[in-house]
This record gives sequence, structure tokens and C-alpha cells, in this order.
Amino acid sequence: MMITYHCFWLLFWVGQPYQSFSSPLSKRTRGFLEKEKVLELPGNNRKELTRSKRSWMWNQFFLLEEYTGSDYQYVGKLHSDQDRGDGSLKYILSGDGAGDLFIINENTGDIQATKRLDREEKPVYILRAQAINRRTGRPVEPESEFIIKIHDINDNEPMFTKDVYNASVPEMSDVGTFVVQVTATDADDPTYGNSAKVVYSILQGQPYFSVESESGIIKTALLNMDRENREQYQVVIQAKDMGGQMGGLSGTTTVNITLTDVNDNPPRFPQSTYQFKTPESAPPESPIGRIKANDADVRENAEIEYSITEGDGSDMFGVITDKDTQEGIITVKKALDFEKKKLYTLKVEASNTHVDPRFLYLGPFKDSTTVRILVEDVDEPPVFSRPAYILEVKEDVPINSIIGTVTAQDPDVAKNPVKYSVDRHTDMDRVFNINSGNGSIFTSKPLDRETLLWHNITVIAAEINNPKQSSRAPVFIKVLDVNDNAPEFAMFYETFVCENAKAEQLIQTLSAVDKDDSFSGHQFSFSLAPEATSGSNFTIQDNRDNTAGIFTRRTRYNRHEMSTYLLPVVILDSDYPVQSSTETVTIRVCACDHRGKMQSCNAEALIHPTGLSTGALIAILLCIIILLVTVVLFAALKRQRKKEPLIISKEDIRDNIVSYNDEGGGEEDTQAFDIGTLRNPEAIEDNKLRRDIVPEALFMPRRTPAVRDNTDVRDFINQRLKENDTDPTAPPYDSLATYAYEGNGSVAESLSSLESVTTDGDQDYDYLSDWGPRFKKLADMYGSVDSDKDS
Repeated sequence: MMITYHCFWLLFWVGQPYQSFSSPLSKRTRGFLEKEKVLELPGNNRKELTRSKRSWMWNQFFLLEEYTGSDYQYVGKLHSDQDRGDGSLKYILSGDGAGDLFIINENTGDIQATKRLDREEKPVYILRAQAINRRTGRPVEPESEFIIKIHDINDNEPMFTKDVYNASVPEMSDVGTFVVQVTATDADDPTYGNSAKVVYSILQGQPYFSVESESGIIKTALLNMDRENREQYQVVIQAKDMGGQMGGLSGTTTVNITLTDVNDNPPRFPQSTYQFKTPESAPPESPIGRIKANDADVRENAEIEYSITEGDGSDMFGVITDKDTQEGIITVKKALDFEKKKLYTLKVEASNTHVDPRFLYLGPFKDSTTVRILVEDVDEPPVFSRPAYILEVKEDVPINSIIGTVTAQDPDVAKNPVKYSVDRHTDMDRVFNINSGNGSIFTSKPLDRETLLWHNITVIAAEINNPKQSSRAPVFIKVLDVNDNAPEFAMFYETFVCENAKAEQLIQTLSAVDKDDSFSGHQFSFSLAPEATSGSNFTIQDNRDNTAGIFTRRTRYNRHEMSTYLLPVVILDSDYPVQSSTETVTIRVCACDHRGKMQSCNAEALIHPTGLSTGALIAILLCIIILLVTVVLFAALKRQRKKEPLIISKEDIRDNIVSYNDEGGGEEDTQAFDIGTLRNPEAIEDNKLRRDIVPEALFMPRRTPAVRDNTDVRDFINQRLKENDTDPTAPPYDSLATYAYEGNGSVAESLSSLESVTTDGDQDYDYLSDWGPRFKKLADMYGSVDSDKDS
């Protein structure tokens, strides 16, 4: 049974002219409603002419929340000193919940609550009260405001901010290490009693964790909790109000606590010895096997670094760490040789990369193991004595001369014989060859350093018993230079001399080049050829710097007497054997001005500033020729343009009128075209020749045999075609062969309109409409003509 306490404070001050009625109403009720709660509304004496100033105030009404009774809950009573009990006054209530949540008896002023109230929804209600004259409706008292405050009871249990908390704490933590703080709130009034005072306690999770009763902080309660033994813990925390006393309401939450890893476990190899096998042909960086040390820790605390600390194969093998699997991969560092060493022993160490100094007392965080590697024998290809060969040979060496030797041997115990060959993809011209037995390289073609300085070939060495076992070695052959090229002019020299030139005048400087190579530098000497030494009009002066100058020997030259001089010059080099060549310099005699500037040479301007160059003249000439060719081609094409066909449309071949735009000679023109020939081929005159084109030669016309009666049109056309094909008088030019033959026995007789002029009477063409859609156009044409005549 719930005991309900009601506590109301009423304080009312009224100022009256008569002191005997002036008494303050201040009453406190406690416990059950034994007395009526009255709020006096002070009135005034209407008989008084003046009214003293008054003020009225009262404490809040207190109303208990969560009322469970069947009747309305009584709040209090309003009363005015103007109320005589005769029903002349009416009490009115307004404000929060007035008329709905709170109702007032307009006659007695009793206030009641119609519904259950919840302080957590609304703790205070502000209302206004007024007494009015029922008859006039005018207020007898000013409107006054009062408060109804909802009194709290412990009806809300504490609620945690989260249904489930997730927290973590490092393993091996000290006792009292902070884990997480939980928080619960109570919706009850914290200012009244202990309804909202929350106390925390642990229901599940001991003895590993504890919680502070007032703050809700969870801490570790057990020393050296090991993640490797247990990682997850579930703790249940209770929050209880009323300070944890009996009868208080409570709520719970779950806290999932995870122990995080620390590096408290060293790596350990599960085996003390590992053994692997590898063929001797394993290339460098190739893996041989994997080893792994186990570490109970996780993530970065389990990262391991492998290394080779000692052993007879530390320089032949290496170890790398696979970051994904934390395994040590044994790899080959250098080429192995079964014939030299068959067994290697290594000592491999595994250590943690992240060591926690707090746990060094647990021992060294590393471990070691022994790795034995057995090398297996394989059939290996021959091995050259060098990785590459560099040979030198002079370019004048005779063919089949040996320039060097390569050597390769089978590294296996069997020592199989080796044969040599040249990879022809590297020597397409077959300049070199090799002795397949001893590896001697010799020339098979002449060499020329000036053409190709280096020859890069590849030599193949293969076992005779097993040609698949082969190896290759590059051979670089440098061709050495010999003095086999004579010096020559650096360019083609063509110069001029002025007619008014003076003696000993420099007219040209010469220079030479040599294709040969010279370590000390080229030294050239220049001189006139012996045959030009005497009687020459020019002299050569060697400048001793690989250049020479051409000088005039006499004054004044006449281009009309001699327009061009050819001066032979001998050039010698200084290498052994000495090479020489004779070059020719062309010298033209030209007319020059007083300053020595050339104007013309033999009526041909070599360099004339106001004229056109030879290239420009050639270009202009080519343009003129192209223009003339274009005009000629255009005229020829215009002459050979084909005539338009007599019959343009292939669809309509029934009646066609061919216009030649040529006026005939009338009835007296007996040589004109005879239309009757189209119907009677036998009427062709034998002696008639073509009048349109004159043939080059005259032949006797052939007699065309008469066509027999009832000849089929196809036979007639084939016969005419054969005659024209075999006719020697048939012209090669355009001509018109007549194949017109109508045939015999046509039901419709002749459809041609060409002979209609011979008929004097009018002809009826209505029958054309009965021949079908193909003759509809013809019927329309001739039908319209008849209608025009009738009209």
C-alpha cells in the first residue's frame, strides 16, 4: 500500500479598512486530506467609497504525480471574500491545462485534476483564477496567478547512456588501471529526496574488474591478466537509485572488455634443425625454402626479423622476411657449384622488431635454428672463360686470318666436349667465322674501318652430346685503322679569277680531309701536279696547316681567249704508307668591277645580284612545259569526247525520233536516208557508200545476201552481226550498223508511226487501250490527238 503525503502552503494577505477582518490566511496541511485547502480571494466592501491598496500571494499547490485513485484528484479550493454563498459569484480558471487537465467548480471554487500527472513530463503548471458576477459578468476581483507544482515520487529507474559498452585495456596491466567509465541518469527530481541518487555496483566480472560506486569508473582488479590465456571479458554493471538502499529502482548495462596485446612473448622455432635441397643451377635471388618462428603475440608485437648469424654459407645464401606470413625465406645470393661444394650449414636467428622494455625480464626476445642446404648436381651448359671478349684487328688483315680465340668448358664432372658457332643474327654479312673445335675466330671477308668500326658478334658454345646445353658470350671486335685512304678536297672547288687580276693575288683557299684515323693528327701537303708545273698561270702555296692557297702568276686574263682553267693539285698525307691524290680546281675567267667583284663569266652569270639563278630559270621552264602539256591534253580529250547515244532511255524503245539537226534536200534528194530500208533490208543499194565519213581506202562493197522470208528476228540480227565482224571494209571509226528488222507474223502488225504519213485516212487508236498497262501511255498520247481533231 502506497502512502501518499499531501503538503500545501497557502499564504494570503488581505488589506481591509477594518482591522478586525484583516487576518492572513496561511495554512500548511500534511498527511491525508482531512481539511479543505482554501485559497481566499479577498473582496471589497461595495458600500465603501474608497478602497485601500491590497495585494495577495500564496505558495504553490503541491500535487502528487502518478495518482492511481479512481476519482479525480483534489487540488484545492478558491474562495473570494465577496462570496456570500448565494451563488451570485462564478469562479473561472485559465492557464496551463485549465478546462482539460484541471477543472474548477464554478460555484464552490473546488479545483480537481482529471488525469494522472507525470512530473518528468511537466513539473509546474501556471494557472490564473478570477471571480466574476454571474449576473453582470463583470469581475469582482482582478485576475490572479498561482502555481501547481507536481510532487515527485521514485517512479523512474536509472538508465545508462549506452546499452552496451566496448572497452579495452592492455594485458599485464597493474591493478587499478582505468578501463572505462559508465554513466547512468535518473529522470526523477534530484532536489527531492534520494530518488535520483545513483550508486554503481558490479554484478558480473569479478574478480577481474571493479567499479567505483559513485563515479562508475571500471578498473582492473587482478594482476597480470594474460591475453594469450583469455582475451574477452563481459562485465555487468548495475546502477541503483535511492542511494542503493532497499526499495530503490535499478538498471544494468553490459561492458565488453578486450585485453589488447603487448609484446610479452618471444619468438620460438618449432624445430632446432631445417634441411633444404637446391639444384646448382638455381639463379641468384631464387628461394630455396621457408622457416617460421612462432610468436603468441599479434600484429606488430609478432613481427619478426630473420638474419643469418653464422655458417659456412653466409656469403652464398641470404634470408628475407615475408611481412604477410612472418616467415623467413632462404634465398640464393651467388651461383652454386656442385663440383666445388655440396653442403652448406647456416645458423638463422629470429628476433622481434618491436621490443617492450617492461618485459625484458622475461628473457631475450629472439631464437635461433640451424639450416642445412644440400646442393644437387645438374647438367650445366659450358662456361666461357670470360663474360665478354674484346678483340682488335687491322683493317688490311688478309681473309681467313685468325684474330682471336674464345674458350668454354663443361663445368660438370663428365667434362663433355664443346663445339663453337657464331650466332648469324649478330653477323648477317658473315664477315667472321669460328673454328667449331678450338674457338678460333677468323675473318671471312675484307674489313674496312671507315665503313664499320666495331663488329659485335655472339659466340655460342654447346655440348656435343647435348646441344640444348649451350651458353653465349659477346665478342666485340674493333677494326684498327691503316693508312689506306688518300686525302681529298673537303669540298668541290670552283672559283673564278678576274680579267683585271694582278699577279700573286689569292683567289682560293683549299683544305683537305682524310677518312683514315691519325693518332698524331693529319698533316697534308699541297702542290701542283708535275704536268702543270711549267707554263701554269697559277701557283700553289702550302700554308703548313693543312690548307693551301691558289695565287695568280701573271696579270690580266682574257676570258675570250681562255674562259676556264683546270688546275690539278696533288695532296699527300704524312702517314705510312704515304697516300696521295690529285684533285682538280676549276677556275673561270670573269669580268669584274674595279673593286674585284665578279659581274659575268663567259656570258653566264655565276653569281649576279640582279639576275635569276640557274635553279630559278629551270623552275620557270618546267612550269611552262607543264602548262603546255595540260593545254594539249585538254584539247585532245575534248576531241575524243563521245557523242550522246541516239536512244537515251533504255526503258522505252518502241518509238524514237532521232533528230540530226540537218535539213534534207526534199524529195529530189535521192541520196538521203531511205526510211523504207527499215522494213525491207533487200532494198539497200549496192553501190551506195557512206556519206557521213570518208574512209581512208575504198573497197568494193560486199553483197549482202537476201534474207529469206519468215526469218526469225534473232537469226537476222546474228547474221548481220557476223557480216559486220568479217567485213574488211568495216571502218575502225564510229559507225551505225542497221539491224532493224521487224519480222513477219506480228498480230499487231507494225507499231511504228513512221509510215503513218503514207496513210490518207484517219486511223483509230482506241484498240491500244485494250493491250494492257504497257500501252496505256501510247493510248493516252494518240487518244488525245484524236480528241483534238474532233474538237
